[in-house]
Amino acid sequence: MIPSFGYSREALRWWNLRVSQAFARGARTPFYLFSPLPVESALKQLEGLDFGCPTRHWLSCKTQPLPSLLEWWRKSGRPIEVVSEFEFRAALRAGFTLDEILVNGPAKQRWLPQISGRRLRVHFDSPFELAKLLPLARRQQWRVGLRIRTRTENDPGNPSIPTQFGFEPTEAMSALRQLRRADLTPESVHFHLRTNVASASSYGRAFREVADFCSSARWSPRYVDCGGGLPPHHTRGLDGLDFAAQMDLQVFARTCRRGIARLGGVRELWLENGRFLLAGSGVLVIQVLDAKCRQGIRQLICDGGRTLNALVSTWEDHELLPLQRRAGRTVPTAVYGPTCMAYDRLAFRPMPARIRPGDHLVWFEAGAYHLPWETRFSHGFSEIWWAEKNRMKRIRSAETA
Repeated sequence: MIPSFGYSREALRWWNLRVSQAFARGARTPFYLFSPLPVESALKQLEGLDFGCPTRHWLSCKTQPLPSLLEWWRKSGRPIEVVSEFEFRAALRAGFTLDEILVNGPAKQRWLPQISGRRLRVHFDSPFELAKLLPLARRQQWRVGLRIRTRTENDPGNPSIPTQFGFEPTEAMSALRQLRRADLTPESVHFHLRTNVASASSYGRAFREVADFCSSARWSPRYVDCGGGLPPHHTRGLDGLDFAAQMDLQVFARTCRRGIARLGGVRELWLENGRFLLAGSGVLVIQVLDAKCRQGIRQLICDGGRTLNALVSTWEDHELLPLQRRAGRTVPTAVYGPTCMAYDRLAFRPMPARIRPGDHLVWFEAGAYHLPWETRFSHGFSEIWWAEKNRMKRIRSAETA
């Protein structure tokens, strides 16, 4: 494989070796291969920043709900953030205590009463949800927070429409009064801008809004939760622009310091950067089954693709390289999955003309949101392999009919 998308040769060799090891142990395509080593590397980048106060990193369970990852993260002594009953139960099964779980997301009143416990950490999302859960929260003495929708949070497909998450400021003011009357003064304020936030200035605007609200409400939260949103390296939009091109992590940290100073009294910053931490932790390996040429475009049909394994290819462009050495000229190439859908196109780019049926292709940055959006469209779920230190093991077999 040759460097591209900003990868170092060492990183590509490392993945090449791990994929080859999986094949040597009987891996069959399509399969995902995950490892915690890139997660550690991404964590070090964030932990090396100066946010002006202690920082707690929560694992965004929805980003990669993989038991092996959850267990590895728990053993590292870090907590987990969940947004559904499915994730809550997975966290408990992985060994997390209630003190190590943060419950976010909308419409929690549907499932949380059945499985909650004392001193649970919960961020309320709406007036209706608060009304339904407040009696239980009071009895069980939950540690609570409020999610505030800032003006930067709009539907990415329709920017004129606000997102559906969190309290509007007037609603949050009423929620604060209700919580105080119930002797449950919230500890944390939460906002979450979106995925792949382009620059730190968006965080600056959100911090100012939240600080202004807290000042008018005479509320000094102990914790401020910025959610996730930092873009990972090595991914691009379909326009070819690098998502992380304008995101300077030092500027991001400085912006957070200023925002925390505005709030005053904050003891800890919370971050839930699923994509930044996890995108680079996995690859998808597929095999070329057929090759066609039409109107000057080479078409490779593979046993995995967008519809089954990589829905994010709808709006993201990732590196895709042949595992075998295929030097020589390149030609315009479209890579497809095996399903009967024209939509099932994983990538379109120049690729070596010598790629042929039987070759293997590696789709990088498959660690974020690939498993949650995996489908069974006319096929079963694929194999999953886990590489930790010197161990390589299959942790899920391919699903059969």
